[in-house]
Amino acid sequence: MRPRLALAFTCVSFAVFNTAAQEKSAEPASAATASRKTLTAESFLDLRTLQDPQFSSDGSRIVFVVSDPLKGEKRTTHLWLYDRNSSTARQLTYSAKSESSPRWSPDAKTLAFLSNRGGDQQQIFLLRMEGGEAYAVTKDKASVSALAWSPDGHSIAYLAPDPKTEAEEKKQQAKDDAHVVDKDDKQPRLRVLDLANNESRALTSADWKIEDLVWMPDGQSLVVRGTNRPASDQFTDGIYSVPLSGAQKELRAPHGPLGRVRVSPSGKWISFTAARDDGPVPHDLWVMPAEGGPAHNLTASGLDRAIEEHRWTKDSTLAVLCAQGFRNKIVFYSQEGEQKSLLDLPVNVGPFALASSGDIAFVGHSAIAPQELWLRDLQGHAQQLTHLNAGWEKFGLVAPELFHYKSIDGLEIEAALLKPAAYDGKSKLPTIVLVHGGPTGNWEDSIDAWGQLLVSRGYAVLYPNIRGSIGYGDNFVKMNRADWGGADFKDVIAGVNDLVAKGIADPARLGIAGWSYGGYMSEWAVTQTNIFRAAVSGAGMANLISEYGTEQDPAYDEWFFGTPYENADRFLNSSPFLQLKHAKTPILILQGDADPIDPLGQSQELYRGLKRYGVDAELVTYPREPHGFQEAKHRTDVLQRMLAWFEKYIPPM
Repeated sequence: MRPRLALAFTCVSFAVFNTAAQEKSAEPASAATASRKTLTAESFLDLRTLQDPQFSSDGSRIVFVVSDPLKGEKRTTHLWLYDRNSSTARQLTYSAKSESSPRWSPDAKTLAFLSNRGGDQQQIFLLRMEGGEAYAVTKDKASVSALAWSPDGHSIAYLAPDPKTEAEEKKQQAKDDAHVVDKDDKQPRLRVLDLANNESRALTSADWKIEDLVWMPDGQSLVVRGTNRPASDQFTDGIYSVPLSGAQKELRAPHGPLGRVRVSPSGKWISFTAARDDGPVPHDLWVMPAEGGPAHNLTASGLDRAIEEHRWTKDSTLAVLCAQGFRNKIVFYSQEGEQKSLLDLPVNVGPFALASSGDIAFVGHSAIAPQELWLRDLQGHAQQLTHLNAGWEKFGLVAPELFHYKSIDGLEIEAALLKPAAYDGKSKLPTIVLVHGGPTGNWEDSIDAWGQLLVSRGYAVLYPNIRGSIGYGDNFVKMNRADWGGADFKDVIAGVNDLVAKGIADPARLGIAGWSYGGYMSEWAVTQTNIFRAAVSGAGMANLISEYGTEQDPAYDEWFFGTPYENADRFLNSSPFLQLKHAKTPILILQGDADPIDPLGQSQELYRGLKRYGVDAELVTYPREPHGFQEAKHRTDVLQRMLAWFEKYIPPM
């Protein structure tokens, strides 16, 4: 299973936090109040997100993906273009559907991208940059999930499963649609489209699942990440060379979770992210010879931080985006593993791209600044290029303060704290602790809707990066193995106690909330302590045994607990439902009924048990929603209910 979602937040450096706080305090209260807009749940629907920046081959243009304000059942995305010569950004695509995954042709004259504008399935479209309408070059009845231009620009490799046969379509239309699990599931295959004759062919067999692809520089083969055991519930991905003609070759045998694969400009090296010997998620950056052979862990000793993304420069240096506490950093490494430099950037870093010149385009943001496109040039100057979220400064978002505290066993925990803008520094505040998803996730430096709404209503908000979080090293990630609800929960309580001891948190007005693993922690909390006056759980886990048996991709949970068939006691000892007879805290339970990661049954089991013991609980289910909610009305409803629940049981005034 994939690590469970966090709420949407992240933090800035301590100096930046303090500067923002000083600027706020210098503004007269009456002027600040008059100029500020009221922050509401609906406000967050207008936030645009940016993704996937891509430089043209000459570095003069940057294409990127921008989301529209959310108004209906699903957020749409479109392609935008920034022209460095004119210093202007403009929208490129305007369909009623979405566009994503823009990729420049080698000569930069054409953009390929994915879109569902022609129907329900994503297809590959081409857009000539000299003008004209985009047109589809694939018209299959199956969605394309990834694409890559060949080095000569004559072909496009892509991933798509086999479409349904005519017989299968007829049976589906007749409702004769019994589905044999695993056997009837069609997996993405590696295909190559010849643009001259518009013909495509599959290079991998139908019983393989391919999840990543990259061309070798000579254009005669591709490197892929995939598995010939897609029905397995374990980590079975390996790395393979797939020639345009000839036999497939294994380069790295399956061994734990794997991440993004890339190839050096020389074609001599393959880089990828993977777990270090043993771990729940890819953590380190590895490099191995392109023909196969032993892989070298570049970042284990010198960096020891979770690698989010990496790219090769033209001189075969590696630019690495890593999680470092509440901030993401870009670090440069030689292919031998020597750390060459660490960039100091004014904002938190998201997805990034490298120009051949060495310039870096990246998505920049912070806890008080929405996402925008930024550029760092070779002289080290970083500037914001777009203002797609202009106007958010009027909401007066609160900048968090970073601090550290000691947990029950002396382990140092880093956390962020939001305090109301008008806080006098003396009174005790109603305080809500928010726990991130994962557990192999973290709070970072970006806008969090839950926390900003709460602090705007007078609450203090605590964001602890408890043990199990990324950004603090591989050992820290592994510290809650087979111990959910153990020392990680004590980290949460230690953070609350620290704020109480400092006179910031009111011990009589405490709450806890979270989504996914954060929802689990809220459920666990109400069975372990009565210090919280209210709790909110989103997409949590009440019974870890039944969750393992019904979730998508349980290999992640298996790393923590083994399997329930052989280690039932481990699962049970960390399951809130076994402790529900101790619960007294009012809890709001929020759940999408189409969630494949933490299925609906988890919240139903929790609610049924709480009813049996007379706990004040409310279960709200949302039709059609997966693990991360998509529909505007549902997302707004979640925020409004969360806020109303805390205001009912923990009045801010």
